[in-house]
Formats: sequence, structure tokens, C-alpha cells
Amino acid sequence: MGLFDRFKLTADAAPSATSDVAASLAPYPNSDGLYGVRNAYSYTATREECMSIPTLARARNIICSSIAAMPIILRDRTTGVRIDPPRVINTPDPRVPGSATYVWTAEDILLTGFAYWRILELYSDTFRVRRIERIAPTRMGTFLNDNGTEVLYYTIDGNRIPETGVGSVVVFYGNDEGLLNRAGTTIRTGAELERAAAMYAREPMPTMVLKSNGASLPADRISKLLESWGQARRNRSTAFLNADVTLDAVGFDPEKMQLNAARNYIATELSRAIGIPAYFTDAPTGSSMTYSNATLAKQSLLDFSLVPIMTSIEERLSMPDFTPSSQVARFDLDVYLRGSAIERAQVYEVLNRIGALSVEEIQQKEDMIL
Repeated sequence: MGLFDRFKLTADAAPSATSDVAASLAPYPNSDGLYGVRNAYSYTATREECMSIPTLARARNIICSSIAAMPIILRDRTTGVRIDPPRVINTPDPRVPGSATYVWTAEDILLTGFAYWRILELYSDTFRVRRIERIAPTRMGTFLNDNGTEVLYYTIDGNRIPETGVGSVVVFYGNDEGLLNRAGTTIRTGAELERAAAMYAREPMPTMVLKSNGASLPADRISKLLESWGQARRNRSTAFLNADVTLDAVGFDPEKMQLNAARNYIATELSRAIGIPAYFTDAPTGSSMTYSNATLAKQSLLDFSLVPIMTSIEERLSMPDFTPSSQVARFDLDVYLRGSAIERAQVYEVLNRIGALSVEEIQQKEDMIL
């Protein structure tokens, strides 16, 4: 029996489907061409490596928290009239705040290219989703057809789940294969630089070798010698050695290694990879952000970083298992793009003059109605 034969399901071992599998096949974006001949393990990175890099941790928090802070509303597709959404839209999992669910959903799309919600409850009359729980991508398994283009079924923690109904998953598709796959090599380089910086923080000198000029020392004596040497160097930079021990320096110090320059370069590259302007992560850009472009910072972040993930969430929630076909889900940008008091007053003055907003509507928007 060949190695790959062990992963094939026999007729006796195949789990019975709970619905028509052919009718529930989902397309799977094939991005194998990106990997080429590179080893997949060395190409991809882990979330732990990603979040160990301050640049990516800051970028992730800015992007995902900004998305989670915006409420989602429903609008009529024809008239554009605003409709109050059901609870599942803004609080998908009643056990946790809705913002927590959307923070991790946005992160999953950003880092892996997919996000998964498991359906826990359906409405009895419309059979639309009523309650879900977010499933981490690391718990998910995807089984494809022979061509690798269609999903046959999913597993959670190794257990096959239904294709439809309660227990099945809602899949959010990102616009690429995810940061961990797309920029895995750069992320791993950044993580190694962070480890190197931490090592030199503990041992701020080049790697030192203490060499005995006399008889060989037992292991316990060597351990005590190194421990006392390290403790002494943390308290005093000047050292004294007797004739029995000599000190040799091996390697280079951080300045000669240009460790700081390498970290700054990687910070800029990672800002490009995650799709956020470098000044948001304080990465070196060669130019400073002035007041004139600072006022447009939120709009820039929205256009270049938030919209791709927001679109993935909006379009999935606009599908018939969440909302009627006559309605569409949209993030409410009014609070996010809210200007200063003077800017809002100027806009309201124009809108009131042309009859677009009444005084009462302006007061309602400004929470001025008691």
C-alpha cells in the first residue's frame, strides 16, 4: 500500500453525508502557483511568529479593531432605506460581544485568507442563521476533490461536519491566500531579527568564550563559572581574569551586524505586505506625515487596508442564509469617518439648506435630542 493510499476513504470508512454533497460543493481558490518549487513549510509562517513582530502586531490591531468597531446595518437593495438588522448581524455569538467576534473574524481573513463560523441555531420559520461561533482556522480541515478545485467537506478538530444546516460552517473568503502564506518568508525573517535583538539584550556583548588554560574543568564548575561571569557583567562592565582563564570574543556586536537597520527594513517591508501605510506602524518611510495628510489618514486606512476585509464580510452576510435577497449588509462608516465638530456643522448647514436633512434629523445624529 502506497503512502497516499492511506489518506483515501474507502466505501466502508467514508462517513455518511447528511445532505446532497453534490449540491453543497464550494469552490476552492487554487493558489498553488504562488508556491512554485519552494518548500511550503519554509514559506509559510505561524500566527505566533507574526504577532511576535511589533510592526505586524500593531498593524493587525489597527486593521481588525477598526473593522470591529463599526456597526453593520442592512439597506434595501432598491431604495437604499436603512433597516434594523437582526441580532446575529452585530452579535453573531450572544456569549461574547459582537466586536470580539468580528476582531477575530477579520484577523482570520487577514492572516489566512479564510474565516469560519459554525452555525449553532437557525430561525424555525426562515431557516436563516440565528446564532454562530467563530472557529479558528487551525481547527479546520478542508477535503478537496481530485483536482483541488472543489471542497467536498470540512472537518473541525478532525471530525467531519454537516454540509448544511446546524453544525455546518459559514466560510468567509479573503481576496488572497492570507498574510501568513503570502509573506511567510518575510515574517520569519522578522521573527528571527526579534529573537536576535532579544538575545543581544540579554548578552549585550559579542558572543564570549571563556577558555581554561589549565586542566579541564568538570561540568558543574563550568556552569558556576559562566553563571558568576554573567552576574558580574550585569553589575559591572569591567572584568578581571587570572592567568588560568582567557576571554575570546566570537562574532559581531549588534552595531557591526547592522541589526537595527535590518529591523527597520523588515518593518517597512512588513507594512507593505500587510497593506497598511508605513506611518501607521511607525516604520521608517523616509518622509514624515504632515498635518495636511494627517486629516486624510482615516480615509487612506479605509481605502487601502480595511475595504478588502470589510467587503468579504459584507458580501457573505448579504447572502440568503443571513439576510433576505432584497436587502444588503453594509458597515456603517458614519462614526468611523466622523469629522470634527466644525466640519460636521458645515456639512449639516449645507444639507439643511438644500433640504436633505431637517433640524430634528441633525439633532438625532448629534445625540442632541433629550
